[in-house]
Amino acid sequence: MTFLKSIDSKFFHNEIPYKPMGKYVHFLTVRVTESYPLFQTDGELNKARVSAGIKDENKIPISRLAMFKRKQSTPERLIGRELLRNYGFMTAEECEYNVKFAMNNPDCIIYGFAIGDSGSEKSKVVVDTAFSITPFDESNENFTLNAPYENGTMASKGEKKADGKLDTVIGDTTSRINSQDHIRPQVFFPSIVTLKDPTEAGFLYVFNNLLRTRHYGAQTTRTGRLRNELIGVVFADGEITSNLRWTQAIYDLIPADIIQSIDPLSEDLVMAKAKEAITDLLKEEFVVHHDFIGETFQPLLKEVRAITSSETSIQTVLKAADDEAKAYAVKHIKSKVEKPKADEKPKAGKK
Repeated sequence: MTFLKSIDSKFFHNEIPYKPMGKYVHFLTVRVTESYPLFQTDGELNKARVSAGIKDENKIPISRLAMFKRKQSTPERLIGRELLRNYGFMTAEECEYNVKFAMNNPDCIIYGFAIGDSGSEKSKVVVDTAFSITPFDESNENFTLNAPYENGTMASKGEKKADGKLDTVIGDTTSRINSQDHIRPQVFFPSIVTLKDPTEAGFLYVFNNLLRTRHYGAQTTRTGRLRNELIGVVFADGEITSNLRWTQAIYDLIPADIIQSIDPLSEDLVMAKAKEAITDLLKEEFVVHHDFIGETFQPLLKEVRAITSSETSIQTVLKAADDEAKAYAVKHIKSKVEKPKADEKPKAGKK
């Protein structure tokens, strides 16, 4: 089934192939924080010491915030799973994330799974660590957190005095106070999300997950708001540049007085420089690529928005993706699962 008219169907497979076939689609995403998310390990924000830019004058090392790959892919696939359940293509009983995989739905086949000896499928979505454009010191802020009682104070309770008046007693509050580094709003993480050997339905499934996902990192119910701004897609016969190199190229293009300011970067400026930087980097690639960036990307984005915002259209896409996943599972997953082990003797049958 054909959904898109703005791009050639030659970029897609008619069915999910079992072997790698050399078709790649790269989603060019700039992730923008809109609250105070936490990307951390062992209680500390993830960061890396890397060169600020690519140009010689900018090769000084700086610390950057890091958004590890699972911090990106897990929330996106959970949004996809939520949508599959909402429209009846999957139930929580038959497929539970990281507990029991059904092995035959779009999430399992596109994003992969591993269940010990029961079977596994390598992810067709490739995500790498993303880095903040601005240095670590300008991108985070420390907050003191507390947990007030119902009376609205940090005191545990009131206590009656001898004269009958109620007096507030401040108890031991040190256990109710915590200090935590948070990532500031309007911090930008350029990120390339790659889908290998896409079908049209699989392309739209991953695209929709990127557009819909709004919370990343720890404590996603209370903070972690983040928006994915897609500036383009690139169809190619191989992988393209890394997130780090794209980030460094953007850094080179932003004037030094702006990048070193304590004020947040202008989103319009970042998006313009992100498009310019990726266009320049793609000229250096040794792969065949077809780029939809900036103005050439708008017809596709408009078409995808129309599909994903219509209940009828999104159900049609999910149905196509589900049919493809189940057909793939019957051919390639079930046969591997049901295959007897080498040391296991086949059961005797009737003669």
